[in-house]
Amino acid sequence: MTNQLTFNQVTESHFKTLSQYVPVVARVHGANHPEFHEVRTLVETIIKETKKTGEEKPKLNEEFAKLREITTNYTIPGDVCESYEAVYNLLAEVDQAYQA
Repeated sequence: MTNQLTFNQVTESHFKTLSQYVPVVARVHGANHPEFHEVRTLVETIIKETKKTGEEKPKLNEEFAKLREITTNYTIPGDVCESYEAVYNLLAEVDQAYQA
């Protein structure tokens, strides 16, 4: 038996936190990390598309591929706060669940 959470379980637990953290991180770190504005746009798209499809798995391969590219596979920059780190960790978990 696996402890791997499904995509729906992960999104249910992570989207609320991401919705709270992402805008704040964009405001605080956007000047020094302009790539985060694109991360924010992708996160908003992922949340919107996931909610739109309900229980079905949305088609988000392009969005996750772009996130991995922009974030260098969710590598946390050395000059950021814990919220920024949390966003990347949550996104990595959502991505992993999506790929499973």
